[in-house]
Amino acid sequence: MSAYIIVDTKITDPEAYEEYKALARPIAEKYGAIYRARGGKMKVLEEELWSPSRIVVLEFPTMEAAETFANSPEYAPVKAIRNANADCTLVIVEGI
Repeated sequence: MSAYIIVDTKITDPEAYEEYKALARPIAEKYGAIYRARGGKMKVLEEELWSPSRIVVLEFPTMEAAETFANSPEYAPVKAIRNANADCTLVIVEGI
């Protein structure tokens, strides 16, 4: 069953964040990810619980693949770049 990583990102340093984007994509793809959305145009229709900033959606073949990517040793230094240059909320949700 597929799984999705959904990330809401508020970028604090756009120039430095470009390095994160360039490095993260090949690692995610190594774990089977397909980018379904990556900071594109967004229209918020309801925001009682949450007001998103910039949404990224990655589809993985399984929940295990998504978790393995998120916790992988090769992603750790790249994640540190993201954390230094953005505030994020990241969830993994199982598909149907």
